[in-house]
Amino acid sequence: MNNILKGLIAGTIFGLVSIIPMFFMTFEDKTRAMCASFISRFAIGFIIFNLELPIPNWLKGGLVGLVLSIPDALVTKQYAPILGLGLIGGIVCGIFAK
Repeated sequence: MNNILKGLIAGTIFGLVSIIPMFFMTFEDKTRAMCASFISRFAIGFIIFNLELPIPNWLKGGLVGLVLSIPDALVTKQYAPILGLGLIGGIVCGIFAK
């Protein structure tokens, strides 16, 4: 299985995991919020599997997850949950990336 396919799978799983808790929350525009969350987390999973950096994969994943989560955290002002999920999810994706 190539890295593009692995990235698509990881991104889809990470995106789905990120929207599950959102079903139980209230938002002004829940559909838009869920789509934005899915796309953001999908991108993190996909990029981690397809980015070459001379550092351990878990660190690469953590950095990518954290950096790509910063804009969402700034817009929503929900820093801890968004940055935490980006960091942890990125590390997990990095561990599985080879």
